[in-house]
Amino acid sequence: MRFNFDTKSIVYKMWLYFFLFALAILSVLWLLQIVFLQNYYQDMKTHEILNIADALKSKYGQTDFDTTLQQYSYKNNVMILVTDLDGNVEFSADSFGTGSDLSGPGGRIHPGNFTQFSQQISEQIREQLLSSGKTEIYYSVHNARLKGLLLEYGALLNSQAGRKAILYIRSPLDPIDSTTAVLKSQLFYVSMIILLLAFFIAFLIARRFSRPIEMLTRSARELGKGNYNVVFVRGSYSEIDQLASTLNYATRELSKTERLRRELIANVSHDLRTPLTMIRAYAEMLRDFASENEEKRKLRAGVIVEEADRLSGLVNDMLNLSKIQSGSEEIVCQPFDISQMVRNILQRFQILSERNGYKFVCSCEERLVVAADKRRIEQVIYNLISNAVNYTGDDKRVEISLKALKDRIRCEVRDSGKGIPKEKLEVIWERYYKATETHKRPVIGSGLGLSIVKSILEAQGAAYGVESAEGHGSTFWFELKREK
Repeated sequence: MRFNFDTKSIVYKMWLYFFLFALAILSVLWLLQIVFLQNYYQDMKTHEILNIADALKSKYGQTDFDTTLQQYSYKNNVMILVTDLDGNVEFSADSFGTGSDLSGPGGRIHPGNFTQFSQQISEQIREQLLSSGKTEIYYSVHNARLKGLLLEYGALLNSQAGRKAILYIRSPLDPIDSTTAVLKSQLFYVSMIILLLAFFIAFLIARRFSRPIEMLTRSARELGKGNYNVVFVRGSYSEIDQLASTLNYATRELSKTERLRRELIANVSHDLRTPLTMIRAYAEMLRDFASENEEKRKLRAGVIVEEADRLSGLVNDMLNLSKIQSGSEEIVCQPFDISQMVRNILQRFQILSERNGYKFVCSCEERLVVAADKRRIEQVIYNLISNAVNYTGDDKRVEISLKALKDRIRCEVRDSGKGIPKEKLEVIWERYYKATETHKRPVIGSGLGLSIVKSILEAQGAAYGVESAEGHGSTFWFELKREK
């Protein structure tokens, strides 16, 4: 396994953060166990002495008081002394020798040694208790012989019989050196083990987390090279799965776009080549048969003009589509009568009725005013009618209707053709989509009309759609805001 030292890589970042986190945890442990151990021990010992004193206060005057005193002294490593108000010793215990200079056999302070003890601690505490009116006092002092801090405690005792005494407690406040040494030694080894584990575990976690990202990166490079068959593999995390799904969707869309782009190039090439071939053929005929009668020359010249117009229309449609989709044209909204617009457009299609037998049926209410870009809506209606002409059935019937729907006007263009399969209804508006399986030359227009319609209506925020079933024709519709 090779470690990547790229400081910007996710492997390095995750490893570093995890390792620093482990180091921070160990630092806190060292502070608590070594640096702050002294203060923590002193606070704990002080609290312990106060609890012992409370327990002895409640037991004073009872028959088992001496036993209780010895037990507390033994278990907590403290010296305990009880005197009367004059300083005469009543009870004492010093199991671990914190006041060994005063102790007699069995850990008890010999009464004869009490004078020395009182010189050290008891006189000062006894005087403060009797003179200040306080029931207890405690403070820490440094002992030169023991080379450490001692906690000195004193309190007044009252028995149920009314007897009074003074309780003295002395305890060391420094932790035992051997215990501290053991803690330091153990903490050192534990720290080394944790750091080593953190080093390797952090690296393994970082590698596991980054592996699916690296796989996605490799797949993305393949996609950039034009390989649309690449599959983005999911990982072990929801976020990676979502990213892989999004990239797979983008790949499918890019593949579809690429396929449709190629189809467009092929179709447009076909649409360009056919009129160019006819123009060339009829131009050569005019050149070669210049002596023929006037009628034939006009007919051939008319074909040339018609095919040139078709070429011009195709180029203009492609330019319009590019402009609309790029958003470079400004939308100019104004109120206009869409009913009159439909009638005017149908006049332009009358030549198809006369030449080819097409039937245009208009069902429009009078005086329907909408607010939109007049020039572009005219282009929408013209393209929808052209599309219906190209795909209507053998009856060559095209129906156009306008309906008022509360605050909107609905325009519908219906043909009687073969209809559109359900699975293709969502893609017929695509930029490069062709509704027929085999490209054929349109009767009118360039074959790019639906793409232009979609772009114009979306730019103006208009609702639009198509309703179709195989064998029952298609109805294309859009709605515009009604101007009152």
